[in-house]
Amino acid sequence: MPIVRFPSLPTWRRLALASWRPADDPTIYGFLEIDATNLLAFVQRQRLETGAPVTLTHVVGKAAALAFAAAPECNAAVTRRGLLRRESVDVFFSVALGDGKSLAGAKLVSADHKSVAEIARELSSRVEEIRVKKDSPIQRSQSILRKLPQFSLGRVMHASTSLFFDFGLSLERFGIVSDPFGSVVVTNVGMLGVDQGLAPLIPAGRTSALLTVGRVRDKVLAVAGKPVVRPVLTIGGTFDHRVVDGAHLGKISKTLERVLGDPAQEGALEKDQQYRPIMA
Repeated sequence: MPIVRFPSLPTWRRLALASWRPADDPTIYGFLEIDATNLLAFVQRQRLETGAPVTLTHVVGKAAALAFAAAPECNAAVTRRGLLRRESVDVFFSVALGDGKSLAGAKLVSADHKSVAEIARELSSRVEEIRVKKDSPIQRSQSILRKLPQFSLGRVMHASTSLFFDFGLSLERFGIVSDPFGSVVVTNVGMLGVDQGLAPLIPAGRTSALLTVGRVRDKVLAVAGKPVVRPVLTIGGTFDHRVVDGAHLGKISKTLERVLGDPAQEGALEKDQQYRPIMA
């Protein structure tokens, strides 16, 4: 079969081709099903009470931030200097542009200290900048990388990542974002019609986790020993096993399950957090 070169590829696709190498990374995967009855009611109530455009993605992002705040040893990056903890719990929300043909996103710093409504408002403002002004740290970095030939993309990305994480040098003055994805990435695959899915970790980001938010579907669950039809949200998780082990995964899963299972009981979702992470 003849090989035909694509005449034009989106910048994100070119970056993807240059990012990943043969599958030899220590990655672990898992799914978590949540009875979304209380979760959907909480989202609706937050919209009415705060006027913020709260969605399931915002609540999952907040819950993820709380989970990593409760397991600070997982809020870390693998470097040549060892395993280094981040000073804050930052959540990167990916955003699909152009009918899903291109990806961008925004990192919300200290998401564990922000309410769900604050997260929704900040992300909405950042997404507007991305879509209208086409101006975000990630887009500016992509604009620079777009000018490079394909064969050099991987080398440049890995070199810039290494300079920051391995040697503590910043390239911000050159327009290259340092630690662009933060602690955990959250992406909504449900809006694309996907019930559940898994996504690969981003090598250049050195995040230890990526969570996918699936489409809510009715399923039969056992409630008090009886079959009941309930709306169910499936969250897919991809984790770096060098940072997150089985015990950590259990703690993270329990936090997600508790928070998302009944958000109204988690006052933490509606006010600033007092948690302070342990510094390395």
